[in-house]
Amino acid sequence: MRAEDRDNPNNSFENQALIHKDSLYQYALSKVKNESDAKDLVQETYLKAYKFFDTFEDGTNCKAWLFTILRNTFINFIRKDKMQPVLVFMQDIKAKGLEPAGGENPEDRILKDKFDDKVTGAINSLNEHYKNVVLLADVKGFRYKEIADIMNCPIGTVMSRLYRGRKLLREKLEDYALNNGYITQKSNS
Repeated sequence: MRAEDRDNPNNSFENQALIHKDSLYQYALSKVKNESDAKDLVQETYLKAYKFFDTFEDGTNCKAWLFTILRNTFINFIRKDKMQPVLVFMQDIKAKGLEPAGGENPEDRILKDKFDDKVTGAINSLNEHYKNVVLLADVKGFRYKEIADIMNCPIGTVMSRLYRGRKLLREKLEDYALNNGYITQKSNS
């Protein structure tokens, strides 16, 4: 950021970066499935962003920049085994007479706020690559270029994953859409 831009209060870290805290937290929660780890991931993201805010180019998309930092921080945490994904089957938990805290995983809770169970289930059933692109594009409203930067992949990859993810969702939700009046007839594809 140029020296004269730093003096403008509208270009402050607080005005440009902190307004995206909730979106970053929701995305972090969808990645780590644990509220405490999600908070740590967002905090680490903001720490890095603040430290390197002088390298942020004024006029570019701060939200996409922050999501890129969060994604890279998440990858580094996984690589360093700070947050190891744990595979636990619900039937094993229930067989021991236990119930998960909160009754549902955090990602389902976020999606449930926006969609009903059938739509949430269809989104969650997607391959992780398709799911991430669909969530970033259709739920978070990012553009192709921003998603490509966040996911560190070419725009063409984003476009094909989004196309395939939407197509899979369309197939999974066609009966639901017909029964709820979103469409009047099934597609011929």
